[in-house]
Amino acid sequence: MLLQPDPYKSLSSLCFCLQVNFVVCQLCALISAFWFRLFLHPSKTSPFIRHVVATLLGLYFAMFCFGWYALHFLVQSGLTYGIMILTGVEHMHKYCLLVALSYLSLCQITRVYVFDYAMYTADFTGPMMVITQKITSLAFEIHDGMARKEEHLTAGQKILAIRRMPSLLEYFSYNCNFMGILAGPTCSYNDYIAFIEGDPRRHRDQEADRKSTCKLRQNEPSPNMEVVRKVATSFFCLLVFLSVCKVFPVERNIDDNFIANTPFYAQVVYLYLSMVTTRPKYYFVWTLADAINNAAGFGFNGYDSDGSPRWDLISNLRILNIEFATSFKVFLDNWNIQTAHWLKRVCYERCPYHPTAATFILSAMWHGAYPGYYLTFLTGIVVTLAARAVRHNVRPYFLQSPTHKVVYDVITWAATQIAICYTVVPFVLLSVGPSLKFYRSWYFSLHIGCVLLAVALPVKPRHLRLKEQQKSSLQESSQHHLEGPDSNCSQKEKTT
Repeated sequence: MLLQPDPYKSLSSLCFCLQVNFVVCQLCALISAFWFRLFLHPSKTSPFIRHVVATLLGLYFAMFCFGWYALHFLVQSGLTYGIMILTGVEHMHKYCLLVALSYLSLCQITRVYVFDYAMYTADFTGPMMVITQKITSLAFEIHDGMARKEEHLTAGQKILAIRRMPSLLEYFSYNCNFMGILAGPTCSYNDYIAFIEGDPRRHRDQEADRKSTCKLRQNEPSPNMEVVRKVATSFFCLLVFLSVCKVFPVERNIDDNFIANTPFYAQVVYLYLSMVTTRPKYYFVWTLADAINNAAGFGFNGYDSDGSPRWDLISNLRILNIEFATSFKVFLDNWNIQTAHWLKRVCYERCPYHPTAATFILSAMWHGAYPGYYLTFLTGIVVTLAARAVRHNVRPYFLQSPTHKVVYDVITWAATQIAICYTVVPFVLLSVGPSLKFYRSWYFSLHIGCVLLAVALPVKPRHLRLKEQQKSSLQESSQHHLEGPDSNCSQKEKTT
């Protein structure tokens, strides 16, 4: 009798091989990044050569990791570049968002429902998610720079606005360069082109905080120590994940025996532990990706007040701020930072109605076809609204003394961590049935509580908050003109 091969063992082996391919490619990209910075430095070679090498290396790593699935990266990029060329700048950003997101969604649906559901196949849609961000960001930035009046742009939009159409080589280099094709992070087109051409702060120093007028630097800062720190951090996170990921499985939160025989407080503690242990894999991937970009010389973000260089321009997370976040907003502001910037620039700042809901829905569509993603982001809407209402109405009462502030921080830290874990469970479980089973075991308590808080506690409408922010910024600007540039420099150094 012939033994039939176990399909699940074969799938597990495939999963392991793909993960090994990914790590090997990222380590090769790290070595290539050092070579790129040392031997293809802007002072030694032309931007054309740097674009060509970055693009070819990126496509090679993509082919090695994903095989012929990597052709989707070229197809998606090519389709949207054609739209940019053939349509006017007035509406190209809308068409590019629609086409890029539709193509991504089609690939995600195919991968999930044509291949085995909830099984890891060749997840080529991960890099496509980053490419989608870059395509849509670029389209909106071209629209801002070539179709809108300067006075209608925000300060951030003025910095990132693009005044000319990119060439085909620049476009593919931006989307498919070896530093970010596998794990990102996304970045603005102006930042990337400034890095390729060897002047990484030119557009930001002109429009933003003018750090170059406060402290001049003749030598280019070295990223080596920062790269070593980030690589060490990433592999420490990988070690932690491999050590604890099997100890606290998320699926135990919906185990019938666990629910029936475990006290509720113990369920809360286990929920926290099981969700915290899923984070280090993201810390590993994003920190290593940041290190690769820094090794190539990309990511310099000026200097701290003490004169030390900052390499966090395209960093995707701040681990300590995540683990000790005292509000839902602080957690989201420090988790997947570049995606949060993309959602803000493409959707939140531009959506005239219900921008919070629209942003969460766009985020769910971008993440993929699993129903659990939509449950997570729909839950995130009500949690965000409730957290905003509590912060506006309750926090001022705890700022009257340091002791009250500490008590408030401890309570809000615990509440934030539990709310995040409660919200993200469907994101990990993926399916509707298990996700609803978990929420039923908690009697939908956080959903109900957040809806009641959002309805009961008043919050100023967004347009009024924006007016107040604009008013305060105008006051700061007038104060700057009265005090002069020197006093502004010293003030910047104090507050950095």
